[in-house]
Amino acid sequence: MTTSNLDLLLSPAQIGSLPLKNHMVMAPLTRSRAGEGDAPTPTVVEYYRQRAGAGLIITEGSQVSAQGKGYMRTPGIFTSEQIAGWRQVTDAVHAGGGRIFLQLWHVGRLSHPLVQINSALPVAPSAIKADGEIYTPEGLKSYELPRALDLDEVPGVIADFRQGAENAKRAGFDGVEIHGANGYLIDQFLRDGTNTRTDTYGGSVENRARFLKEVVESVIEVFGASRVGVRLSPIFNYFSMSDSDPQATFNYAAKMLSRYGLAYLHVVELGAGPFDFRELKRRFGGTYIANGGYDAERAGTALSLGDADLVSFGTAFLANPDLVERFKHNRALNEADPTTFYQGEDRGYTDYPTMAQSR
Repeated sequence: MTTSNLDLLLSPAQIGSLPLKNHMVMAPLTRSRAGEGDAPTPTVVEYYRQRAGAGLIITEGSQVSAQGKGYMRTPGIFTSEQIAGWRQVTDAVHAGGGRIFLQLWHVGRLSHPLVQINSALPVAPSAIKADGEIYTPEGLKSYELPRALDLDEVPGVIADFRQGAENAKRAGFDGVEIHGANGYLIDQFLRDGTNTRTDTYGGSVENRARFLKEVVESVIEVFGASRVGVRLSPIFNYFSMSDSDPQATFNYAAKMLSRYGLAYLHVVELGAGPFDFRELKRRFGGTYIANGGYDAERAGTALSLGDADLVSFGTAFLANPDLVERFKHNRALNEADPTTFYQGEDRGYTDYPTMAQSR
């Protein structure tokens, strides 16, 4: 990697009016370590505190309502206990000189009655079952056929996103990221493989993007556009996600989002099939965060070529709390342990050694 590209990666950056220490973003990573009532614990606080060297931390997905929950022990943002837990996280990150956005999340059909209140069916834009299985209190279960949201229910879900943003503000976050990626509810509305509605939220790409549009507009009212980002994953194909023309669908979404002056567009560049991410970046026109298996060299090159404005790192930050310093000094990285990604409490969570601890 050239020195100039590394210097660029490690140099100060800015999102809207928010200064960042470097161009490195910690990507959202579900870790399933929340405590009672799905509230962040002191261990969660320590995990994020250790990684405050990132230019920006984007938290793991935080469900905006009980209905929005899919996986076990994910920290929500809809109760006073959850808000208080997150407040300890933001205080710790800010004390370390970091910046942190909360990822607002609703899983849609990727849930199960065993994790829903009163064993309710998960909701989705259309009653189309996802392939795959999910961990529940009774073990691994297949996804079930979801219930299609009634038209008059949609405003209530949008209101949950707005309330989640209000709660995130109370918890001291610098901003929020709207999770429109990875097969969750907003992504389910966007793609014609999961959205077969015939009302104003289905059919044309304009209608399928309406849910995203209205969520963005509701959240902007809380934080202001310059503190709101959106995450998309145009070619993500797990959970039987599909679209007949992903380039057209996501080009439209990016252009629609361009009118708001958002903090950024965060794009997962992994999946099946060809896709022109440069065109997506051009259509958006604002700060573009690239994600998808980047290392220091590839990230620096992307920044130098203008293919990205910032780069997010997932597994690398998971296993290396001092990732920025390791890149700076060209030090080897800790190897991540996949068996502890979603379990293990402190093990594989807060016990990855820093360079100093490895000596």
